[in-house]
Amino acid sequence: MAILAPSLLSADFSRLGEEMDLLDESLCDYIHLDIMDGHYVPNISFGPGLIKALRPRTKKVFDVHLMITEPERYFQDFDQAGADLITIHTDATIHLHRSLQEIKDLGLKAGVALNPGQSLEEIKYVLEDVDLVLIMSVNPGFGGQSFIPSALEKIKDLKALRDQKGLNFLIEVDGGIKLDNAKELLEAGADVLVSGSGVFKEDNPKATIQAFKEL
Repeated sequence: MAILAPSLLSADFSRLGEEMDLLDESLCDYIHLDIMDGHYVPNISFGPGLIKALRPRTKKVFDVHLMITEPERYFQDFDQAGADLITIHTDATIHLHRSLQEIKDLGLKAGVALNPGQSLEEIKYVLEDVDLVLIMSVNPGFGGQSFIPSALEKIKDLKALRDQKGLNFLIEVDGGIKLDNAKELLEAGADVLVSGSGVFKEDNPKATIQAFKEL
């Protein structure tokens, strides 16, 4: 069964506590937390303070996606805030391998992300060091974008590479994921589906989450 990670970025922030309770009561597995700094991506979201405030409301996995420059400056802050998994971008840190090791040294799971225009070659030599690879199926920075079809081929290639190397990292996909394309992504090799507007913009988010889980 696929892991579903609703993205809090698409939630109604005027009633965030209620949205968190909805997720906690739902069948979702992870809660995806998009951190943006206005530098690596042209948008600003929220930081460790909000995550710390939300942590007592659920025991679900906090899947923290750092879309920030020099993410290594904040690993300890997000660890202390309650992150379970931290994913960083290959081009946001100078020493990718070292940064991934720093995440794991904190006792957290480590992920690496690739943007739509980036090749699997960029992560080939760190695949043995990660727990998750995030394939961005939109350009990072904003919710509600349309799925970029070339991500499907990248997922298939990554799954083949994982099988070839005998590794067990999870393949996560983020961007433009809705019920009508989720099954195709799972068949291509995705293990974790991130969906923001595909969950929160529906009339009944909890029922939508259940429908995702039943695919």
